[in-house]
Amino acid sequence: MSRKAAVPTVSNGSYLQGQTNGRLSSMDGGQPAQEGKVVLKKKVTLLRGISIIIGTIIGAGIFISPKGILKNTGSVGMSLTVWTVCGILSLFGALCYAELGTCIKKSGGHYTYILEAFGPLPAFVRVWVELLVIRPAATAVISLAFGRYILEPFFMQCEIPELAIKLITAVGITLVMVLNSTSVSWSARIQMFLTFCKLVAILIIIVPGVIQLIKGETQHFKNAFAGNDASVLGLPLAFYSGMYAYSGWFYLNFVTEEVENPEKNIPLAICISMIIVTVGYVLTNVAYFTTISAGELLLSKAVAVTFSERLMGNFSLAVPVFVALSCFGSMNGGVFAVSRMFFVASREGHLPEILSMIHVRKHTPLPAVIVLHPLTMIMLFNGDLYSLLNFLSFARWLFIGLVVAGLIYLRYKRPDMPRPFKVPLFIPALFSFTCLFMVALSLYSDPVNTGIGFAITLTGIPAYYLFIVWDKKPKWFRKLLGK
Repeated sequence: MSRKAAVPTVSNGSYLQGQTNGRLSSMDGGQPAQEGKVVLKKKVTLLRGISIIIGTIIGAGIFISPKGILKNTGSVGMSLTVWTVCGILSLFGALCYAELGTCIKKSGGHYTYILEAFGPLPAFVRVWVELLVIRPAATAVISLAFGRYILEPFFMQCEIPELAIKLITAVGITLVMVLNSTSVSWSARIQMFLTFCKLVAILIIIVPGVIQLIKGETQHFKNAFAGNDASVLGLPLAFYSGMYAYSGWFYLNFVTEEVENPEKNIPLAICISMIIVTVGYVLTNVAYFTTISAGELLLSKAVAVTFSERLMGNFSLAVPVFVALSCFGSMNGGVFAVSRMFFVASREGHLPEILSMIHVRKHTPLPAVIVLHPLTMIMLFNGDLYSLLNFLSFARWLFIGLVVAGLIYLRYKRPDMPRPFKVPLFIPALFSFTCLFMVALSLYSDPVNTGIGFAITLTGIPAYYLFIVWDKKPKWFRKLLGK
C-alpha cells in the first residue's frame, strides 16, 4: 500500500508529525531542519553512547543469568567457558552492527537494516514481534529483577511476596516511561549516572573476589569440568542466558540519527563498551565461585546478595540497591532505544501514524514510548521470569541473525555503498550462523516457549497483508490505524 506524503501538522497544540515523505530531515547527514519542523536532535555524544550501551547491557543479566547458564551447562568450568564465548560472539555481533550503523545512517536498528536488505515484509514482521513480544517481555524480565533487588534489604530474613515484587516493578516501569516521555537530555544524564552505579556494583563483587583468590580460595575451581551432566540440547539455553546478559550492544544503532559524528562515535562506543563489559562479566563470575559453590548458586534467588552477605557483613545491604539501580538503567536504556524503532517504523508506514509524532516542546517521541506500557504490564503479571527469557530469546536472536546475514547480502547487493567501518567477512558469517544454529536447536531444547515465539512471529505475515498491503480498507478501519 502506498502512503501519502505526510505534511507536518500540529495535533492539539502538543505534537508535530515527525516525517516528510517517510523521512526525517536529520536522516540526510545533518542538513538543517526545515523552519518550523520538529525533529529528534543530535544529543548522543561518544560518552553518552558508551553509557547507553554499557548501561543497557549491565542490568539484570549478570545477576540472573549465572543461574541459568550453570543449570544448562552442569559445571563451573563450562559455565565460565560459555560466559567467555558469549562475550566474544557479542563483540562479533557488535562489530557487524558498527559497520551497518556507519553505512546506513538511519535510526531503527534491526528494523531498518532488514528493511534495507530484504524489503518491507520481513521488516514489518520484525517490528511486529518486537512490539508484541520481545520488548514487553525483555522489559518485564529486567523490571522483575529491579523489583526483587530493591525489596531485598527489607526482606533479608524472609521470602519476598511475589505481589510486592510485581507492584514495585510496575511503579518502576511507569517511572521509566515518564522519564523517556519528558526529556531526552535528562534520560541521557540519568543513564550516565546509572552506568556509573552499575560499574560500582560490578567492582563491589570483583574486588572481594580477587582478594579471595589471592587468599587461595580456589576449592570451587578444582575439577571445574567434572559433573557435567548437561546434554548438548541444553547448550542453546545456556547460550540464550549468556547472550541475554550481553544483549544491549545493538541499542546505539536504534538512535543513529541522534548520534554526533556516527561514522566515528558508533564504532568507538561499541568497541570500548564491549571490552569493558566482557572483562567485567567474566571476572564477576569468577568472583562468585570463589565464595559460592555451584550447588549454592543454583539455590540462590539473588546471587550477588548471597555473595555479598558472606564477605561484606552489613555492607551487603548496599549491594541490592546498586543492583536495583543497575536494572533501572537497563530498563531506561532499552525503552529509550526501542521507542525509536517504533518511531521509524511508523514513519515508514508500518505502524499507526501517531507513533511518528514528536512532542513540540519536549522533542521526545512520546507516543512511541507510552505504547509499550500496557503490553509490558500484561507480560509482568502473566509470566514467569525464566520462561519469559526463553520466550523472547527465540524471536530476538532469529532476527539478529537475519540482520547480520543481511550485512553479507548487502556486500554483494550494494558493493558501492560507502562503508567507513568494515569488518572481515568471516565475522558476520560466524555470528549469523551461530544465532540461527542456536535458534534451530532451541526448538528441540524448549519446544513450548520457542514454539510459542515462532507462532507469534508467523502472525506478522497475515498482519502485514491485512494492515499494510490491503488497500481497500473501510473508512473506520483506516481511522483506527490513523491513516
